[in-house]
Amino acid sequence: MEINLISDTVTRPSKEMLSAMMQAKVGDDVFGDDPTVNQLQEKVANLFGMEAALFFPSGTMANQVAIKLHTQPGDKLYCDKYAHVYNFEGGGAAFNSGVTCSLIDGDRGMFTAAQLEKSLTPNDNIHLPLSSIVCIENTTNKGGGACWDFEELKKIKEVCIKNDLAYHLDGARLFNALVAKKETPQQYGKLFDTISICLSKGLGAPVGSLLIGTKEHMAKALRIRKLFGGGMRQAGYLAAAAIYALDNNVERLAEDHQKTKELATTLASCNFVEQIEPVETNIVIFYLKSTIDEASFLQKMKEKNILMVSMGDGKLRMVTHLDYTDEMHSKCIEILKSI
Repeated sequence: MEINLISDTVTRPSKEMLSAMMQAKVGDDVFGDDPTVNQLQEKVANLFGMEAALFFPSGTMANQVAIKLHTQPGDKLYCDKYAHVYNFEGGGAAFNSGVTCSLIDGDRGMFTAAQLEKSLTPNDNIHLPLSSIVCIENTTNKGGGACWDFEELKKIKEVCIKNDLAYHLDGARLFNALVAKKETPQQYGKLFDTISICLSKGLGAPVGSLLIGTKEHMAKALRIRKLFGGGMRQAGYLAAAAIYALDNNVERLAEDHQKTKELATTLASCNFVEQIEPVETNIVIFYLKSTIDEASFLQKMKEKNILMVSMGDGKLRMVTHLDYTDEMHSKCIEILKSI
């Protein structure tokens, strides 16, 4: 029995989800004629209380399109030093939009409104890049699934309004934050100019993200998506999986969070662990003791059929998800305790 905790992207569609996919009514989405895609986009826009949504093959593309529609080449983007849009999207902000990133030294991927304000440079100085957009990631991937404080997000919004900055949310794991913090999509819809959400992580869909915003923004995003090669034809089969995920797999994220906390408790008693990051959602990050070789440890775990990922310098990550069963969980804890 392989226990794959590399990421929550390793999930596979359930029989029920596959059935929904096979029964989907489809058309050509490039022409706007796929009824299931249109249904998904309307459903998500309504869920967040925003005007419109657009379906994408990946969260990276959704984020990159958002950056491009809010900026011009030579502009500046503000984000945390851990942000996915900076670290894990292939330098896309520079390549696709020609923008530079100003990195804020936050805590586990989260900065404060005061830190943002301190980082801002004046737009009336022609020697400096034009400040255009602030990007937030909730939950934070590299920060170990940490959830932003909503009151701080509102304070950051005030800074954005004061300085005429666009406000984008990379919500790849936003539903984990919503469940953990007992928040609502509408709260976020009122706050951000654009939001990207991913359905292929903890929610278990095979492919797909959405970008949400105003009708004007989504009309512009549609053109940029075409430019980036993101148009899909009979995408309704994928949209049907996304609809099923939203209808059936949101509240159960709490089960993943509980398993992660139990893994963290187990790791705290293991003699190979130096430190564990605080656990809020479905990600646990821990550090090996300096005397332990990281590659050898990962190989040893692989031999015991447990897969996890390295984040460098002895920092390892485990991510729980829909396909991580109770049986796997018990076995994983048993193995960790035995090492």
